[in-house]
Amino acid sequence: MSKILITYFSTSGTTAKVANNLADALKADIFEIKPKIPYQRADLDWNNKNSRSTVEMNDINARPEIAAPADIANYDTIFVGFPIWWYTAPRIINTFFESADFSGKKVYLFATSGGSGLGNTVATLKKNCPAIVEGKMLNRASVNEMKNWIDTLSL
Repeated sequence: MSKILITYFSTSGTTAKVANNLADALKADIFEIKPKIPYQRADLDWNNKNSRSTVEMNDINARPEIAAPADIANYDTIFVGFPIWWYTAPRIINTFFESADFSGKKVYLFATSGGSGLGNTVATLKKNCPAIVEGKMLNRASVNEMKNWIDTLSL
C-alpha cells in the first residue's frame, strides 16, 4: 500500500469531519489547508456579492494565499477535500494545486455540498493537476461507504 496523505479545506467543519473519517479508514496522515487570512462568517455569505468568497469565486484567477504549504514529497497518494462553492472547488484549492509538484502522485478528490454535485470540478481542476484520477461526493458518507469507495481505488 502506498503512503497516503489526506488534505482538506473546510470552513464549517463538514469537510473536516469527512477528512478525518477518511484518514481513519485509510490510516493516513492528514493536513488541513488553511488560508493565510482565515475566513470569517461574513466572508462566506454567498448572498452578498461583495463578500470575500463571492468576489473570489467570481474571479477565476483569484488565488487565496495558504498559511503553510503541505509537504507532499513523501506521499504517493493524496486525497484533496473541499466544500463545493458555486458548483466548483473554492479558489484556495487552485492555490494548493499550484503550490506543489504532484508529478508521479495519484490524486483523488472528495467534496461536500449542501445540495450541488461535483459538476465539472474534476475536469476543471485536472487542468492544473493532471495527477487527479477521480473525485467523489462524500456528503454524510458513513465509514462503510467510504471504505467501499476506497476498495474501488488503485491505491
